[in-house]
Amino acid sequence: MWRIPVGRGCNWNLLSEREKFGGIFLFFGGFEQMFSSGTDSVGENSGVSGSDLILTRFVWPYGGRRVFLTGSFTRWSDHRQMSPVEGCPTVFQAVCSLTPGHHQYKFYVDGEWRHDEQQPFVNGNYGIVNTLFLADTSFRSSMDVDNDAFPRIVTVSDGILQDAAPRISEADIQISRHRISVFLSSHTAYELLPESGKVIALDVNLPVKQAFHILYEQGIPVAPLWDFYKGQFVGVLSALDFILILRELGNHGSNLTEEELETHTISAWKEGKIQLNRQLEGQARTFQRRLVHAGPYDSLQDVALKILQNEVSTVPIIYSSSQDGSFPQLLHLASLSGILKCIWRHFRHSSSSLPILQQPVCAIPLGTWVPKIGESNGRPLAMLRPNASLTSALSLLVQAQVSSIPIVDDNDSLLDIYSRSDITALAKDRAYAQIHLDEMSIHQALQLGQDATSPCGFLNGQRCQMCLRSDSLQKVIERLANTGVRRLVIVEAGSKRVEGIISLSDVFRFLLGVG
Repeated sequence: MWRIPVGRGCNWNLLSEREKFGGIFLFFGGFEQMFSSGTDSVGENSGVSGSDLILTRFVWPYGGRRVFLTGSFTRWSDHRQMSPVEGCPTVFQAVCSLTPGHHQYKFYVDGEWRHDEQQPFVNGNYGIVNTLFLADTSFRSSMDVDNDAFPRIVTVSDGILQDAAPRISEADIQISRHRISVFLSSHTAYELLPESGKVIALDVNLPVKQAFHILYEQGIPVAPLWDFYKGQFVGVLSALDFILILRELGNHGSNLTEEELETHTISAWKEGKIQLNRQLEGQARTFQRRLVHAGPYDSLQDVALKILQNEVSTVPIIYSSSQDGSFPQLLHLASLSGILKCIWRHFRHSSSSLPILQQPVCAIPLGTWVPKIGESNGRPLAMLRPNASLTSALSLLVQAQVSSIPIVDDNDSLLDIYSRSDITALAKDRAYAQIHLDEMSIHQALQLGQDATSPCGFLNGQRCQMCLRSDSLQKVIERLANTGVRRLVIVEAGSKRVEGIISLSDVFRFLLGVG
């Protein structure tokens, strides 16, 4: 494969604090509890075993040159120097091992005693001091699976003990997003190019039937389209196109017949698709969307944003040595999976630099979840039974604008998953011409794909990847960074009851802070 000698130098310009965080300063001060089990660190209060200590992170987010922490846990005599957070020089932090119970603390900033007005405070023997209560968490219920997987945090509000899910601080989110943004902005799409491999493009005059045979045989869900007469790439053909074609074939009022499909070109289908969208959306004029692509010099952040903002699965990386863009060369198909691999390779040995990685996914605004009883907000999670018709699955994939649907039993326990790319299995031996979509069940459709001698790459052996609500974001990212994994189904431990789903786009929308 032809390579371009693209430089990888960092052109990132350090922005001001307000520019870094979109006009939001880090107003989350005070403390954060991090429960330890069997830690070797020793608390200030003697006679307490390591397993009874609670790691507590104190944060001073209001700036200063030198900041110290002191409190009842240091007998008000030892002043702990706080360290500035990397990338956020106005935020200082310190971690202490504290015993359960009541504590008081105060900050010494540039020679002046200060307290955090955003945290609880009282007037005590040492003036105005912040207060903190840490509950004893040594008791764990053996019946609660999730409690063993992530910390149980107990707080006090108005004198009443209340259970609380682990909370992720806005400071940790902004710090992590900033560091990821710096990395993505200083690395280019060139780094996504594999050492060796092939990139398949289809001519727009190729029959649709033959095109989908190629997608199936090559085990790829999408391919760029080349127009010989225009001398440029003009679009992509994806599994979604095949779904729309099959739905159109099943429509009795359709102008497209199975006989025409044998000779129907990709170009003719794309023109017909515009007319179809015009009918469905009721628009007077519908224009064909221009090809979304990127160049090898574009930053990884720009590529990721193009994928998210245009709601596409891949972006072709195209290079042309001429200024007018003639003689373009297709180098690679960039995806969120490839970009996530770059992020994981860079941060996996320094995961502590991204505080959000240790948070359980249930504490992060991430993914689509089954709503709890009484909840009406958020979009519902689409699920189907295995005996549901293939027609209903295809309609749901299109109407709900999702890339996959969990297949569950009567108890909502996960059995399998049906994805857009699974539809290409119907291209083998013209199976689409021999079946009726409303008569074939999802179970039968999945068996059709599994029973066939699938070529290398098809389904990639990673059909149903799962995680628990208590799994850390780091574990989720590590799994999604594997080739072929595009989503994780969140299940309940033991029963495998579906609780939600996390896709690659969900992770990137959270990491980049885009809606």
